[in-house]
Amino acid sequence: MRNISIEEIKKSIRDVPDFPKKGILFKDLTTAFKDPDILGKITDELVSRYEDAGITKVVGIEARGFILGSILASRLGAGFVPIRKPGKLPSQTYSVSYELEYGIDSIEIHRDAIKPSDIVLLHDDLLATGGTSAAAVGLLKQFQVKKIYLSYIVELSFLMGRDKIDPDIDIFTLIKY
Repeated sequence: MRNISIEEIKKSIRDVPDFPKKGILFKDLTTAFKDPDILGKITDELVSRYEDAGITKVVGIEARGFILGSILASRLGAGFVPIRKPGKLPSQTYSVSYELEYGIDSIEIHRDAIKPSDIVLLHDDLLATGGTSAAAVGLLKQFQVKKIYLSYIVELSFLMGRDKIDPDIDIFTLIKY
């Protein structure tokens, strides 16, 4: 694996104007994920951040949080739990609705996915306005877990998504715009 800098990771992320709607500049991480050295560097950076945190479950937010979330779970020796859109999980769920910058959405988690003894790393690829992450934290708090950490590859700081998330939660982002 070649030596990859954070700047090289940043340059590998494609900007897609007007997606998913006009006026939004979408940060497409699939262009970073397709390079095995860049994917490896991103993974190594996040694993090194959390390898001594005692993580027992990594929770990935649909759908892009599944990509690295499952890799992180494997590398950290933890289980992987998906948070999904309504109707996608086959057993009993907890659900929460929240506002997006362009509408209202909901997410769900299996009721038996997490235990109070768990230390959870909630992962998604990007922190934007914070609505989805705040909703996911709300779902996780229903389990009364020991600790919740949040990790992202990219944060769009100008959207102030962090402000919507409980300030007592440790939030880490690899790249900030």
